[in-house]
Amino acid sequence: MSYPIPCHLPRVTIVGAGRVGSTLAQRIAEKNLADVVLLDIVEGMPQGLALDLLEARGIELHNRQIIGTNNYADTAGSEIVVITAGLPRKPGMSRDDLLRTNAKIVVEAAKGAIAHSPNAIFIIVTNPLDVMTYLAWQATGLPRDRIMGMAGVLDSARFETFIALELGVLPADVKAMVLGSHGDLMVPLSRYATVNGIPITELLDAATINRLIERTRNGGAEIVELMQTGGAFFAPASATSMMVESILLNQSRLLPIAAYLKGEYGLEDVVIGVPCRLGCSGIESILELNLSDFELKALHTSAQSVRKNIERSQEIFAAPS
Repeated sequence: MSYPIPCHLPRVTIVGAGRVGSTLAQRIAEKNLADVVLLDIVEGMPQGLALDLLEARGIELHNRQIIGTNNYADTAGSEIVVITAGLPRKPGMSRDDLLRTNAKIVVEAAKGAIAHSPNAIFIIVTNPLDVMTYLAWQATGLPRDRIMGMAGVLDSARFETFIALELGVLPADVKAMVLGSHGDLMVPLSRYATVNGIPITELLDAATINRLIERTRNGGAEIVELMQTGGAFFAPASATSMMVESILLNQSRLLPIAAYLKGEYGLEDVVIGVPCRLGCSGIESILELNLSDFELKALHTSAQSVRKNIERSQEIFAAPS
């Protein structure tokens, strides 16, 4: 008996075959979401990783195609392009310390990918994430609904994890929302954090909540300090996979995403984490929450920090090489 084969299978390109990129490739393939193209400048590395993932297909019971390449031409026709390429943080470094090196890497990757997949939706993962998303938006000329950064999904997951550990509850029962930049000035919204619908403000005292918020803000740095030789990759890959899934399956999930703002929350010409509906066309809408004065001020402070780094990045590209 023969089975019909779809004329078109979705394709996701991942630029950067490091720990985040390769783990994301595994997540996408094993969820049976799409075929995967893994691209890296290091010859042989993406090809080897792709072959390793292919050899697990029979065990993991999927039949997704996975190829490794050093050539952007092999990424043609991708529905989604995820950029993870760039240097990771080292102990003592902030995400902003990576600005100069990673800016050039991300712009080159964005231009290379858009040339072969002009209709793709782009997700940026490279740090400093908000600025890298802005630069990729500039480099590709894409409308803002088709380019975004992965930040709030990861930061919210970290906040949820720390709440679950503190209360000893099932992590799946905890829901939280973190806005702002992907850095020390992120804005975890404690009044939107719940356990099965119960606000954590009724379950934890203010001092404990503030401690969990600070741990969330330093969640990436904590892992870097512990590992010494790299940063987080399992949770970032899972967070990005959730975004990919919401797009490919048109789930229209409401997720905190680094998006380009044009007046929302009183902010203009900046990329910052806000709640967005994410579906097959990309960012379907941006939800403007009724923030308190304190929360709105914190979001604007976070945006000011991103804007300063955007200005620094423009100076980098304006300087003679």
